Amino acid sequence: MTSVLYDVPGPKARARSRAISGVGIAIIIAALVALVVVLGLPKVSANGAVQPGLWDASRWDVFNDLQVWRTLGIGALNTLRMAAVAAILALVIGILFSFGRASENAWVRVPTTVILEFFRGMPVLLMMLFILLVFSTGSFWAGVAALAVYNGAIIGEALRAGIKALPSGQREAGLAIGLTPIATRFRIEFPQAFRQMLPIIIAQLVVLLKDTSLAFVVGYNELLRSGNYNLSQFFGNRYSFSFFFIVLAIYLAMNLSLSWLARVIARRTGSNSGGVKPTGSTAPPTKPADPNLTYSNALGAQSTAGGTV
Repeated sequence: MTSVLYDVPGPKARARSRAISGVGIAIIIAALVALVVVLGLPKVSANGAVQPGLWDASRWDVFNDLQVWRTLGIGALNTLRMAAVAAILALVIGILFSFGRASENAWVRVPTTVILEFFRGMPVLLMMLFILLVFSTGSFWAGVAALAVYNGAIIGEALRAGIKALPSGQREAGLAIGLTPIATRFRIEFPQAFRQMLPIIIAQLVVLLKDTSLAFVVGYNELLRSGNYNLSQFFGNRYSFSFFFIVLAIYLAMNLSLSWLARVIARRTGSNSGGVKPTGSTAPPTKPADPNLTYSNALGAQSTAGGTV
């Protein structure tokens, strides 16, 4: 398909693009290799003491202790537990925000808009601290409430946009068959908007999972606090980079898994997913102008010519 923004690149342009991409990839790989080598070099302190490189075996022997992995596992489970509870509440709050934001009643729409914009503009960490200090909920529920409200506001705005993007005939059809405006919104508009915005919602849940690390500040024993703080404090700064690297790998594994799920759902909920491509025109032939040619003859002529009736 020809692009309307630029001409289709020719053979020389494609070859030049491949060459530039290859050079860029080579530079990135060389930079990563150099970084790995530099991190592995021994370091000499100001007093002449030699410290082993970050890849030295003496910095990784701590992981032979099963208690270390048990502590990291508990931190990862706590992170997933907070993310799961916050995600469920965020979806509920997002649905409520979307219906209030798209309401035709100004007494509902305007206050909902003000509250939604307030929560969207407040930093998550500040919200966690406010809930913890004012309501004394404890670190877990302070983190869950802040994450649920903030991400619920984002999801609510995405669902509202999905509802507004639907053709107006969807709502008119629901009203025409006797459904109330609320029933039309619930039974016709919302299911379509939710399906359309599902990849965006899952992408926001990935952000929610990453933001659970902010609960470190309010004292919740999640993955970052368990690995980079508790274990580092117990075993000493010698293993700080090792714990940081393992915690980073666990976070990447969880986030990339959710990102992969978002891509799979995006492909399966695409506009052409499950659809059937038309094989021909479905419009019936127009009535012929010649009075001697009957309408049935026109149908037969079009069928013979290969048209679809």
